[in-house]
Amino acid sequence: MSNSSSISHFLLLALADTQQLQLLHFCLLLAISLAALLGNGLIISAVACGHHLHTPMFFFLLNLALPDLGSLCTTVPKAMHNSLWDTRNISYTGCAAQLFFFLFFISAEFSLLTIMCYDRYVSICKPLHYGTLLGSRACAHMAAAAWASAFLCSLLHTVNTFSLPLCHGNALCQFFCEIPQILKLSCSKSYLREFWLISVSVCLVFGCFVFIVFSYVQIFRAVLRIPSEQGRHNAFSTCLPHLAVVSLSVSTVIFAYLKPPSMSSPSLDLALSVLYSVVPPALNPIIYSLRNQELKAAVRRLMTGCLLKAVSACPALQHIHTHTQPGVICNL
Repeated sequence: MSNSSSISHFLLLALADTQQLQLLHFCLLLAISLAALLGNGLIISAVACGHHLHTPMFFFLLNLALPDLGSLCTTVPKAMHNSLWDTRNISYTGCAAQLFFFLFFISAEFSLLTIMCYDRYVSICKPLHYGTLLGSRACAHMAAAAWASAFLCSLLHTVNTFSLPLCHGNALCQFFCEIPQILKLSCSKSYLREFWLISVSVCLVFGCFVFIVFSYVQIFRAVLRIPSEQGRHNAFSTCLPHLAVVSLSVSTVIFAYLKPPSMSSPSLDLALSVLYSVVPPALNPIIYSLRNQELKAAVRRLMTGCLLKAVSACPALQHIHTHTQPGVICNL
């Protein structure tokens, strides 16, 4: 028997049993990470640099890209390190930090998705009040509230979880630190306090989900009343990506935690955890850019501008170094 004061590290779940498969998982995680970094980085840069995209919808989209990057950078690097070096260790403080930041970014993402639903509701159902309800100050306040509530939620859960005495070893059945897996290590009945805190958080999340569903019922009713086909198409183009992202995030989490015990297996649990923690940050930029012509045009202009600047800088560098370094090569 051991308690939390004697635990210096935790053992995470290995992604595979053999070194060859672990290297394969490392390559897959690296590819997903690079895709997510590229996609979310392009969205952030395009919205920040494109003045015509300084609207509430794209402001919240920029904020959504930040927790996507943050949640991915919280869990994936350690999993890649463990796969590459064939280890399972994570320090006690490292596990606490990973849990805090993962909860922080996930909570912020769901809060921002709820706010984005409100943005779509106001723009379609109350267009005459859009400038009043979603002015620049109101958007900044809502974004700040989302980040602040996520920080408070993650702080409470992390402090409460790691204040529990742990009496059942230090092996976690997950490739990153997660509350349910840590609670399995706690002593009998000592997890009830965290259980009630989780219940309150689940009720809040369920309330946000009900708000999203109710808002989309009103949105679709309003869209179907639009007389022109082009108007309906434009309205659906702004709503469907958001609805797809919400559906992907909620469905994977619900299936992972509410599936029947008979369906549970280590391989399935691992696949589901990767599906809801790693895949969405890489897919969200693709989903949002598929039907948003403004965003695609802004990304193309950004990439073209960067390429032209790099090409135009090459002759200048060659001219500067002609006499000192005749064989200079321009690195694009």
